[in-house]
Amino acid sequence: MRIQGKLRLGYFPLPLDEARRIRAHLRFPASPFSAIDPCMGDGAAFMTITGDTRALRYGVELDAHRAEQAAAVGEVIHGDCLQVHCPVESCGLALLNPPYDWIGGEARSERTEQVFLAHTYRWLKAGGILILVVPAAHVRECAEILAAHFKAIHLFRLTDPESVRYRQVVVLAVRRNRRERDQLGDDDIVARRSQLGNAGGAYERLEPLGDIGTPMYDVPESGPAKLEYRGLPLDVIEDLLPRSAAYRQVARFLFPQPAAIKGRPLTPLHAGHVAICAVSGILNGAFGSGEGRHVSAWQAVKVTDRSEETGEDGTIIVRERERFTHELTLVYASGETAILR
Repeated sequence: MRIQGKLRLGYFPLPLDEARRIRAHLRFPASPFSAIDPCMGDGAAFMTITGDTRALRYGVELDAHRAEQAAAVGEVIHGDCLQVHCPVESCGLALLNPPYDWIGGEARSERTEQVFLAHTYRWLKAGGILILVVPAAHVRECAEILAAHFKAIHLFRLTDPESVRYRQVVVLAVRRNRRERDQLGDDDIVARRSQLGNAGGAYERLEPLGDIGTPMYDVPESGPAKLEYRGLPLDVIEDLLPRSAAYRQVARFLFPQPAAIKGRPLTPLHAGHVAICAVSGILNGAFGSGEGRHVSAWQAVKVTDRSEETGEDGTIIVRERERFTHELTLVYASGETAILR
């Protein structure tokens, strides 16, 4: 995963407009049913899809802040989805928007889209509805499971600008029952798998997800689900970590305190000395009073001087020279800012 994706823990939420379009393809029962989102985020998309229904909502979220936000939507486990156990065939609806990354294994690496789908699709009961949001290029990694265990599969291209950026598609499918799986021929699986595997190359030709739901998917009734987290208690570890002896030993390297230098120099500083002190941060701080009260911060920045010369033959020669200069940032009590170079 790219660094930006790792910082976000692979969190690329489903735009709410797309969630509303997905909902237009669903018909909900009048009786209660269990719905689960194994990568719940803040729960906004999940709530948009299942709101105003009799859904019993369950979710899993790795990030503590987003898990706290999602707690208002339903029952949420703060932890790794791959460490969560749910009885098979418990839920009538599953929304899966997994991280887009690779997972390194002992023998080979696997796409997270495939790993998350393989771990969670069994939680759907026969006739349950799967909503899978992945990049078009990586539908092929999920094609084996989809072709063997699901029917009525439709792929739609998402059109929200944020979804287009990642070339996302949504897969709507119904889980087969045991009898349907037993009757499925190998040729049927191979043909369907090949069709799904070509989604990445046919991205522009895929039908866009529209506001009018066609075809419609009927969410079946289902009882309450029972999720069990078998991973490490992340909240407890986070609270206990600062009291760990090992943590205290490395804290001085991980979170070094800024150096505090006090006193006057023995002799007046020359301009060069002042410049060195300034750009090293020693002269940073709050100064002045009243309207002139301000915070100053120095830093050294690299600039490029550019010049052009015309040769005797008319050739333009461009010369660039890099150098460092001082930059002073001022923030006044009034909110006014200034940058001096």
